[in-house]
Amino acid sequence: MSVAEEVFTPAKTPFRGVAPANGPQWQQRYVRALIVTDVIVVALALVCAQTVKLGRPITAGDPASVYFLMLSCFVGAIWLTLLSAYRTRSPRIVGAGVEEYRRVVSATLATIGFVAVALMIFRPEYARGYLAVAFPLGLAGLVVGRNLCRLYLARQRRRGRCVVNVLAVGDARAVRSLVQSLTRGWGYGYLVVGVCLTGRSSGGTIDVPEVGTLPVLGDEGKVHDAILKTNADTVALTTTDHLGPEGVRELSWDLHKLGVDLVVTPGVVDVAGPRLTMRPVAGLPLIHVEKPQYSGTKKIQKLAFDYFVSISVLIGALPVMLASAIAIKLTSRGPVFYRSERIGLDGQPFQMIKFRTMVEGADKQVDSLKDVNDSVGGVLFKVKNDPRVTAVGRLLRKYSIDELPQFFNVLRRDMSVVGPRPPLRREVDTYNDQVRRRLLVLPGITGLWQVSGRSDLSWEDSVRLDLSYVENWSITNDLLIAVKTVRTVATGSGAY
Repeated sequence: MSVAEEVFTPAKTPFRGVAPANGPQWQQRYVRALIVTDVIVVALALVCAQTVKLGRPITAGDPASVYFLMLSCFVGAIWLTLLSAYRTRSPRIVGAGVEEYRRVVSATLATIGFVAVALMIFRPEYARGYLAVAFPLGLAGLVVGRNLCRLYLARQRRRGRCVVNVLAVGDARAVRSLVQSLTRGWGYGYLVVGVCLTGRSSGGTIDVPEVGTLPVLGDEGKVHDAILKTNADTVALTTTDHLGPEGVRELSWDLHKLGVDLVVTPGVVDVAGPRLTMRPVAGLPLIHVEKPQYSGTKKIQKLAFDYFVSISVLIGALPVMLASAIAIKLTSRGPVFYRSERIGLDGQPFQMIKFRTMVEGADKQVDSLKDVNDSVGGVLFKVKNDPRVTAVGRLLRKYSIDELPQFFNVLRRDMSVVGPRPPLRREVDTYNDQVRRRLLVLPGITGLWQVSGRSDLSWEDSVRLDLSYVENWSITNDLLIAVKTVRTVATGSGAY
C-alpha cells in the first residue's frame, strides 16, 4: 500500500447504522502486539550490541558474557518501563499521527539519560561502546516495528475493521464538518455510526456530501439510547450551546458509567497540537491558539535542514542526474532543462528548474488540451495521459527524477525542501485572501500534497493540505514528510 493511500484515501466502508462492537477488543489486542514487538526489538538490539562489543557469541560461564547479560537485563527493563511510563501504547495516540513516534523517541532519550547517570556513578568504561550500538539500533527497530504495526492496522481499517465507533452530537452543520474530517483522516480509525442533532427527533437521516447518509437518533437528550442502538465507543460533541456546562458535565458522568469516551471538538480547523495550549480558568478549559511561527530559531532550523538535504541529495543523485540528462538529449529535441515561472514567498516570481519531460514547445499546446483537463475544479491543469510527455519523461515523472534539479532552487532560496506546491501565476491570480496564505512560506519540492495523492488530488484538497502545512509547519513535520516522500516516490503513485 502506498503512502498516498495510507495518508489520504477515504475509507470505503459504507455507513450501515451499526458497526461491530470491536473497539475495546481490538485495542487490547493491538496494545498487546505492540508490547510483544517492543520486547523483541529491545532484546534483539541489546543482544546485537553485546555480540558486537564482545566480538563473539554469548557463551555460558564467560565472565564478560555474564556481565553484559546482566547489564542488558537492567537496560532492557529500564527501557521497557519508560516506554510504558511515557504511554507510547496509549490507544488514543497509536496507529496514526506523529505523537506515537515522539513518545517513543522521548522514552528512549530518557533511558539514555538514566543509563548515562548510572555510568557516571559506577564508571564501567567498557560499557560505553555497547550502549552506543544498542540505543541507535533499538530506536530504529522500535520505529520500524511501530510502522509495520501501523501498516497492518491501516489495512484492517480500509476493510472497516479495528475502528472506533463514534456517535456525533451537535447541530447539522458542525456534524457534517466532523464526519467529513474523520472520513478524510480515515487512518485514525474513527467511524461515525450515528448522529444526535440539536432540535431533531429520532428518525430520518442526514446527508453528508462525499460521504453518504447517517441515521438521526434524536437530539442531545437521547445520547444514552443512541449509544445502545449503535454500540458506539466514543461520543463526539461538536457544539455545547444547548447542553450548557452542567449538561456537558452530566453527560461525561453518564458516559463514564457506560465505559464510553467523550471527545469535544473545539471548532478550530487545521490547527495542530503544538499551537494549542489548554489552560483552565475559573473552572473553564480555555484553549489558547498560538500564532504560526515563521521566523527566529524555526527559520534557522529550516535553513539548515534545507541546505543539508539539498547538498546531500545533489551529491548522491549525481549519477542519476547525468544519466537522465543524456537520455533526454538523445531521445528528443530541445534543451535538457525546463524553466517555468512560479510564484514564491510573498508573491515573488522565480524560475523553477526541472528536467524537460515534454516535447519542445509543449506550453503552446495547452489550449488544445483544455477539454481533457483532469483537474477537479479547473484551477490546475493536469492530464493523466498527456500526449506531450516523452517516453523518457514519463519514466522521470513516475519516480520524480525530473524534480531533482529543483534542489538548486533550494540552494538559491527560491524554494524549500518541504512546503506548499509552487503555483503558477495564473493560479495565484485566482487566489482569495485565505488561499494566499500559501505564500507566507517558501514553496517546496515536496509537501503534504506530495505524500497525500500528488496529481490525484483535487484543487480543494491541495489547498487544504497546503494551508494546514503553513499553519502548523515545524522541523519535525518536515522530517516526517521527507521520509514519507521517499516511500511515495518509490511507488510512483499519483505521478503523471
